[in-house]
Amino acid sequence: MRTITRGVVGLSLLAGLAGCSAEEPVEAARPTVPPPSPAVAQVPGLEATDVRVLDEAGTAPFDEKRRVQAPPGWTVSVWARIPSARLLAWAPDRRLLVSRPKFGDVVALVPGSGAPRQETLLSGLNQPHGLAFSGDTLYVAESDQVNAYTYRNGVVSDERVVVGGLPDDKSPELRGAYSHALKSVAIGKDGEIYVAVGSTGNISAEDRDATPERAAILRVPAAGGEPAVFARGVRNGTGLAVDPGGAVWTAVNHRDNIEFPYDRDYDGDGGDDRGEVMQSYVNDHPMEQLARLTQGRELGWPYCNSEPDLSPGDPESALSYTGRPFVRDFQTNPDGAKLDCSKLAPVEQGMGAHSAPLGLSFAVSPGLAGSYGPGALVGIHGSWNRNPPRPPEVSFFAWRNGTLGPQQTLLTGFQNEDGSRWGRPVMAVQGPDGALYVSDDHAGAVYRVTAP
Repeated sequence: MRTITRGVVGLSLLAGLAGCSAEEPVEAARPTVPPPSPAVAQVPGLEATDVRVLDEAGTAPFDEKRRVQAPPGWTVSVWARIPSARLLAWAPDRRLLVSRPKFGDVVALVPGSGAPRQETLLSGLNQPHGLAFSGDTLYVAESDQVNAYTYRNGVVSDERVVVGGLPDDKSPELRGAYSHALKSVAIGKDGEIYVAVGSTGNISAEDRDATPERAAILRVPAAGGEPAVFARGVRNGTGLAVDPGGAVWTAVNHRDNIEFPYDRDYDGDGGDDRGEVMQSYVNDHPMEQLARLTQGRELGWPYCNSEPDLSPGDPESALSYTGRPFVRDFQTNPDGAKLDCSKLAPVEQGMGAHSAPLGLSFAVSPGLAGSYGPGALVGIHGSWNRNPPRPPEVSFFAWRNGTLGPQQTLLTGFQNEDGSRWGRPVMAVQGPDGALYVSDDHAGAVYRVTAP
């Protein structure tokens, strides 16, 4: 039974620190000592800084000094300890809402002097994940539906289901097998509801024929009703947000272990490697997508992959993530009969393969301090199947002339030299005070990041 509650979060919840990306199988084995990772290298334009910790927040992983890389002079503090903190949304009354699928609740952080007060806003939900506001209406995406509530002064009322019947691991036809059950939600300038529905698995082409369609972004009228497909071929568009001009964008977790699609030698052994799964190729392919959606946009999965190589198939090729075209997936679409990848519009921006982008938000004018300004913020959760591991970070994409520029690292340093992590950012949002607030489901924290 779902419950609408208001009260202080019990201290017992602080005992559990957990949270994996939906991309990372629970059973995935990790090497005891992975190869050294470039994650600890100094990122140009950033500098190392200590993470500031309040006395009551000093339990693991903050029982020892932690350092991150941030823009010069910026301060990073542990603002709150929230186990399994996932997506974020600022309420009209300046409370920061935090979803926690693992606990089935939504927690409100009430700013004050020092650490914020914690209140449970909603509990008893089915894996609540996406959060969005439209005026005084709060939308919460559970794994099987989207609810709307009237929100006033830290209290919710008038619960109604505006999108029902969404697939999750309880759907009879899926028999408990659903790798991307968590949903995200965004509200367009027209009031219509956009819902990200992830794929069943890595390659599950039947998702494209399901009702409602999976691996898609669905659109629902503002008053609720039957969902219609807005964009398809979106393997797991966990990042979902509306830009300053009103367009919907998604940040996509793309597929794993793709086969080399070119007739050439990639690994240097003298043989043709087409159709082979090679770690050296998988490490950087396919790129993760950051795409501007329009009605009917096709992002290709599982038949087409965004190609980051400037010289496709060349192991020494330079990589680019801006305006990249699609190539056929050799395993699912070798002859192009399933989908003509050459006719798909290039993807606006992207990130390195297996970055696992999760939360997406826009910092509107004037945006972030210094030279950053307005732009998109993406929580990069980091890879589980790359060698060396792709490091977690908070990325920034500048908003200029009605579109997004290339990826810039804004906050990093959560990965140790041996590839292990003490933190994994999920989402970053700008607060009404201009500071940046970042959720971390691995460290069980929300950070407050301030410019000088």
